[in-house]
Amino acid sequence: MSIHKVGRDITVLSDCLEVPGIGFLPVNAFVLHAAQPVVVDTGLGLPDRNFVETLSSALDPADVRWIWLTHPDRDHTGGLFDLLAAAPHARVVTTFIGAGLMSTERPLPLDRICLVNPGQTLDAGDRALMAFRPPLFDNPATVGFYDERSAACFSSDCFGAPMPSAELALTDNVGAFPAGQLRDAQLLWATVDSPWVHTVDIGKYLATVQPLRIMDPEVVLCTHLPPAVGLAPQMTDTLAEAPDANPFIGPDQLALEKMLAGFEPGGGS
Repeated sequence: MSIHKVGRDITVLSDCLEVPGIGFLPVNAFVLHAAQPVVVDTGLGLPDRNFVETLSSALDPADVRWIWLTHPDRDHTGGLFDLLAAAPHARVVTTFIGAGLMSTERPLPLDRICLVNPGQTLDAGDRALMAFRPPLFDNPATVGFYDERSAACFSSDCFGAPMPSAELALTDNVGAFPAGQLRDAQLLWATVDSPWVHTVDIGKYLATVQPLRIMDPEVVLCTHLPPAVGLAPQMTDTLAEAPDANPFIGPDQLALEKMLAGFEPGGGS
């Protein structure tokens, strides 16, 4: 993992995973340095990751007051319980459904949960964080938020885009990626992560995109995209195209067998 700052108030904890046939997928968590510090998601749960140790480079885990879990998929919850142990005063921000989904693996302590629904706000001491449901999502518990003070939109999986290299996946600003390629990568991710977008009522779907235009954030912070500064309008336009994008069709068993053959001695590169 690597760490970099976005503005004065936000630290990005960057990681990535190589997805064969798709690219290098950023997997970010964030720290919002509010009066009551907020950690947004907790990274991957792979054995070689130590989320709390990495977080310690940005702030003392004991100072964390809120852990905003944008949804309880495993690429967002890897360090959650270690962080709860290291941050005795922290509470997990989630939804009723999110808490329920988590309980199928390891229940959250009920006295350390704060349920926040889209449209509600969380008081982080020096700012109010406005919860919203992003237009694209792969989990019914998904809730992102907007911080007006830093003009940052924490969008969960929405806006995600695989990158062609690990270096780009870990960069501190996706603006280094050509705009046309970013659009194509966004649309690819939309069809991979939210395949239901091809079945929606277009008018109703576009109505869910409109709040992002009104929000007009200066910074978009997505779990699966390098930080995007000043790119919200064009990236929101791309979201509006998602229903008409080509559906993603993943490798089948024959493709898997060819891939495995390539890993065998003498089976190819």
